[in-house]
Amino acid sequence: METVRKGDYILLYLDSKRSFLVKATDRVFHTHRGYLRLKELIGKPYGLRVKSSLGAEFTVLKPTLKDLVLKRFRRITQIIYPKDVGLILTYTGIGPGFRVAEAGVGSGALTAFLAYYVRPDGRVYGYEVRQDFLKNARRNLAKTGLMDFIELKLKDVREGFDESELDAVVLDLPTPWEVVPRAYEALKNSGVFVSFSPTINQVEKTVEALRRWGFVSVETVECLVRNFKVKTGETRPETVMIGHTGYLVFARKSMLELEV
Repeated sequence: METVRKGDYILLYLDSKRSFLVKATDRVFHTHRGYLRLKELIGKPYGLRVKSSLGAEFTVLKPTLKDLVLKRFRRITQIIYPKDVGLILTYTGIGPGFRVAEAGVGSGALTAFLAYYVRPDGRVYGYEVRQDFLKNARRNLAKTGLMDFIELKLKDVREGFDESELDAVVLDLPTPWEVVPRAYEALKNSGVFVSFSPTINQVEKTVEALRRWGFVSVETVECLVRNFKVKTGETRPETVMIGHTGYLVFARKSMLELEV
């Protein structure tokens, strides 16, 4: 049975709208529903239900990477949402041992998910042009314990990637079409190109560039997620939803010259 260790992040779940990500330390954690002495949770099993000083019941859960990213990352840039991360991982097949270059690290959210899935033998090369973004991303990523699988670089990828024979290149940039030639050079044959763009004009230019460079299996998708309130006799969609965040363009590298 897995138990809480001192220094671990833990998720204190109150209800579907309120949960708190904290570290198991000697401090007292205060909420509007009373306080909890966090040191009393050390050594206790995950899934335990505990009561606050005011009698409110919290469940002690082990946080997922999604919890860490959404609740602990300092976001000085817009992040790629989990719904889009899921499609990126599914369409690319990124997994253990993959070598992936990401351009446009931002706050490091996608970097964290990529690193989580390429473990234990893979590597994520994160490129960013702004030093302040890179510094913040490094602090965020240090909270995940995944830095052994990440290499962050201050460089404009329009000048080219340092790596070759990559399994995938993932772009979150204002002008991804300008990077298509560099992505082609860096990818191995059959490697996967991914671009995230908020506007359809960016998508058009990117797809045109991909076709000029001989990429195949070019596909553009958008993911919309709608949550539901489920209660007998009252089940309905939630009033607020995460709608459009961006378009995802996927493509595969093919050889420019036909071999016979």
